[in-house]
Amino acid sequence: MAKEKILFTSESVSEGHPDKVCDQISDAVLDACLKVDPNSHVACECFATTNYVLVGGEITCKGKIDIEPIVRNVLKEIGYDKPEYGCDYHTIQIVNKIQQQSGDINQGVNQTNPEDQGAGDQGMMFGYATNETEGYMPLPISIAHNLVREATNQRKSGVFKGARPDMKAQVTIDYSDKANPKLDTILMSVQHDEDVDLDKFKEYIHEKIMKKIAKKYGFNDDFKYLVNPTGRFVLGGPAGDTGLTGRKIIVDTYGGSAHHGGGAFSGKDPSKVDRSGTYMARYIAKNLVAAGASERVEVQLSYAIGINYPISIAIDTFNSSKYSDDKLLHIIKTVFDCRPGMIIKNFGLKTPSFRYQDISNYGHFGRPDVSLPWERLDKVNEIKKLLEE
Repeated sequence: MAKEKILFTSESVSEGHPDKVCDQISDAVLDACLKVDPNSHVACECFATTNYVLVGGEITCKGKIDIEPIVRNVLKEIGYDKPEYGCDYHTIQIVNKIQQQSGDINQGVNQTNPEDQGAGDQGMMFGYATNETEGYMPLPISIAHNLVREATNQRKSGVFKGARPDMKAQVTIDYSDKANPKLDTILMSVQHDEDVDLDKFKEYIHEKIMKKIAKKYGFNDDFKYLVNPTGRFVLGGPAGDTGLTGRKIIVDTYGGSAHHGGGAFSGKDPSKVDRSGTYMARYIAKNLVAAGASERVEVQLSYAIGINYPISIAIDTFNSSKYSDDKLLHIIKTVFDCRPGMIIKNFGLKTPSFRYQDISNYGHFGRPDVSLPWERLDKVNEIKKLLEE
């Protein structure tokens, strides 16, 4: 009997994907609120379909936010600027249904002292890190992000002729030899103009995008590949499929290599631990792996609304650590302050210059192109000392 391959697959999508359009709009609204009032409380959702965007949710902000130009600017940045795309920033209909946030929520969150600030909601969050890539991210999602980012950059620069904004990449890694993983399959679906030569279009994606990224990671170029398996992909973006904020949570995190608490990030201010707690869990996991505490680490945090300390902290090293869970949990509680207000303060999550829209695409973790406070490795030496005790 032939030995079965051990395969794992992750997916990423481009900024032109309808769900990602909505994530960007929601985060752009958040950025605008924090710019005029760093203490804004924001829970902004977006729905997009053919030349129509609905923005809703609850916001408390001392400044006035004009939603319409924010939406149009996001669409313009992505490249939805032609009527034939079915989504044109010039003519799109925008409906604003934002209302005031509940005072019941604010009661437990608004505290002058960040040490006393409670969580903006209940829930559990997961953070993950692995030493299989330089950025401490799983290989499949890391490569998938690079594929759609490369294709998008080439589209925007004009090099990738005939490409439109909506794209997906799916990467399958062969882990049969865990010490030497291989690229098994790459699938890309890329929206294109009506009149492109499909054979040349597919060949370009294989030669100039897929092979380029495979080489960047030092992988084999004899992988199996698929491009636009249905044949054509002209109608895409919000006109091809409705978009919603928060519907790509696995793309935003670890591509399915780790657990997910279920809460989305985009459109939420950092008092919402769905966002800040997940960033903190990643920060803990990454510093532990970088310090040599384990080859892989998953950290879970849980919170109660209005309470300023996590209810629980859990850890899983997947049998890849020589240290006990008890010791590692002691290190986490000694080194890391997981109170929501302190996470916000230490990461500078209310700083007006910090642009959440920049991380609404291509993942919130392991981003070499963006300087993110939760990606810092500034706790490694402290952890190493505690490991030696």
